[in-house]
Amino acid sequence: MTTESSTLTWREGMTFDAESDGFPLVMDASEAGGGRGLGTRPKPLLMSALAGCTAMDVAAVMRKMRIEPASFEVSAEGDIADEHPRRYLNARITYRFEGDDLPLDKLRKGIALSRDKYCAISATLRRAMPLSEVMIVNGVTHEVDALEQSA
Repeated sequence: MTTESSTLTWREGMTFDAESDGFPLVMDASEAGGGRGLGTRPKPLLMSALAGCTAMDVAAVMRKMRIEPASFEVSAEGDIADEHPRRYLNARITYRFEGDDLPLDKLRKGIALSRDKYCAISATLRRAMPLSEVMIVNGVTHEVDALEQSA
């Protein structure tokens, strides 16, 4: 077992300086939430972690399969409850690929390997909420099977 950590140091108000893996990050609440909007908020960082984790997995699988898209983008978005604790109720992951010679079966396999084997963030989050995926290749949307839920 390994342990990872992040340390936050209070700057003022709702502003914190975070450090993770030696990289700095400023976090703050929105003005509506009592902050000054000087940095990112924690909940969107969770979506960034989800998108980043699966994007790196899929990129690694594409490299092994010798697939080289002209562009590759992953986005994650989630619906948030209206009442406190205002948690994420679900999340959607969108994979966008552009380029020539992009075999759909291989792209799907890369996404499936990330989902089912490699991405620790999605493995953690799918225990707490439904996750779904969609794949867009050269502007055409292709459904990806819904993620299996463990909870």
